[in-house]
Amino acid sequence: MVKRAKAPPKRLRVRSKPPKVSPGELLTLLDFVRYAVSRFNEAKLTFAHGTTDPVAEAAFLVCETLHLHPDQFDTFATARLAAHEARSILEVIDRRVNSGKPAAYLVNKIYMRGLPFYVDERTIVPRSFIGELLDSHFGGQDGEGPSLVDDPDAVEDVLELCTGSGCLAILAARAFPNAQIDAVDISRDALAVAARNVGEHGLQDRVMLHRGDLYAPIANRHYDLIIANPPYVDAEGMAGLPPECRAEPKLAFDGGADGLDVVRRILDQASHHLKSEGGLLCEIGRCRSALEAAYPQIPFLWLDTEESEGEVFWLAAADLQTP
Repeated sequence: MVKRAKAPPKRLRVRSKPPKVSPGELLTLLDFVRYAVSRFNEAKLTFAHGTTDPVAEAAFLVCETLHLHPDQFDTFATARLAAHEARSILEVIDRRVNSGKPAAYLVNKIYMRGLPFYVDERTIVPRSFIGELLDSHFGGQDGEGPSLVDDPDAVEDVLELCTGSGCLAILAARAFPNAQIDAVDISRDALAVAARNVGEHGLQDRVMLHRGDLYAPIANRHYDLIIANPPYVDAEGMAGLPPECRAEPKLAFDGGADGLDVVRRILDQASHHLKSEGGLLCEIGRCRSALEAAYPQIPFLWLDTEESEGEVFWLAAADLQTP
């Protein structure tokens, strides 16, 4: 019997009364970023939703409020703001400090691999390492490293499990231009967000959304590639989630006592849904030790990214066959 970790006392965030700042005191985009970083540091915010530090998050919020792409920040960094723009930025900074919500929910936007996606409280804020791996290890936009598939153009069928907002399914459609993508989630709310993103990226004919529990909606179909970013937070991690993560759907985090409840089901059934030359790409966070202990006979190939090490594995279909 696995004992669940005792929940630590919840970290309460005290709502701070915003300081009185005249829009005229802060002039440029850089001024507002510096001010936001000071507020964020004072409030001890958590950054794990597309940005990893207060400077990046402040720049993201400033750009979104001004309807600028993040890549345009440097161009306008020293530009002065109109009074109404300044008021809007101060308002969103106050909301970020006091709401306990991820920045992406406040502006209904997140970027993955340079592409914009809609997001709201109905789905987890996407921040998967798999997006980078589709480019770096599958002949995608980077296409310079070793590829785990012989020819991305030859990939015909991709299944994404636990799709959430649909971002990875859309990135898979970009990485594999001739593939049809089946994207599955158990949450009706999440699929509503995914449908919006699929429509906004014009992929209604290539990305099919299915509601159901993992493989159930796709019956006996077989795929060249299965992608999964399932819930994988263990009991101890769930007890210590920061306020920003508690604002997201619990269903998208909770992986059971050891974090592997859903991962096990994906692994145990994957061979029944992969073509002979196919493979499984799955993100599991910090569960590597537990997974390798649970499946000592399986030769997991661990793929690193710029910001992760040993949090995503690849398995060829042949490695999933039981002896």
